[in-house]
Amino acid sequence: MARYIHQHGDWPDFRWNMDSISHELAAVRHRQGRLLGRMESIGFDFRSEAVLQTLTEDVIKSSEIEGENLDREQVRSSIARRLGMDIGALAPVDRDVEGVVEMMLDATRHYAEPLTEERLFAWHAALFPTGRNGMARILVGEWRDDRTGPMEVVSGPVGRETVHYEAPAASRVPAEMQAFLDWCNAGQTLDPVLKAAIAHLWFVTIHPFEDGNGRMARAIGDLMLARSEQTDQRFYSLSAQIRHDRKDYYAILEATQKGDMDITLWLHWFLGALDRAFDRAELVLGKVIRKARFW
Repeated sequence: MARYIHQHGDWPDFRWNMDSISHELAAVRHRQGRLLGRMESIGFDFRSEAVLQTLTEDVIKSSEIEGENLDREQVRSSIARRLGMDIGALAPVDRDVEGVVEMMLDATRHYAEPLTEERLFAWHAALFPTGRNGMARILVGEWRDDRTGPMEVVSGPVGRETVHYEAPAASRVPAEMQAFLDWCNAGQTLDPVLKAAIAHLWFVTIHPFEDGNGRMARAIGDLMLARSEQTDQRFYSLSAQIRHDRKDYYAILEATQKGDMDITLWLHWFLGALDRAFDRAELVLGKVIRKARFW
């Protein structure tokens, strides 16, 4: 009997109840279009300020989900420099911050480029420039192996850990990732927002790297959302919303990965989180919009 979703014979043929999610999907797509329309109307300088705020929040919150706290001024300075924005004196930036920013900007600003093995390896190398996570040496820029045992998602103290999920064996990863990348780059009739949700789940389920899989899954999700909008400008942060809903995020992932191939509940959760991300964007960008209207 299959314990995890990737052990089912029909993996990865995901299915879902379209009638169940169609209303939510339409509402999210409507809000997505309205937000983009509003931001397009406020002028280049204010729009750039909004993008800087959003990307800074996205990088910081995606790292916080994994328990890593990045310096806000360093993140902001790194993004501003890479976007050619003048924000006054720039703070010195650590290599680990530069790497996260580099990955996120490549995902969102080059969303139309194919997602390839080498591109993912470059993202992973950027995330771990020293080849270590803390004191531990890890495999960087290559698929994981099983030299230390199965890849597991665990919580709890050493010796009394709770195993929430066990990923496919390392021997399966190259073929699994090739199938994933072919799907990502193929033209499909699937709504691109749903494709973002499925890509996020699919990648984090394969868990192809020794570390950094969560951040990379969210970067892939952002790339897919950028494709859905056909713009490299980001005005909302799904990662910030996931950080706010972190407990529920991990719970729905675990439930989905221990279920069958019906991922309707995951899609409900993803669309709801995206809708709440638009609410957060209205608050975060409210000052920028008010200032633009004033001028």
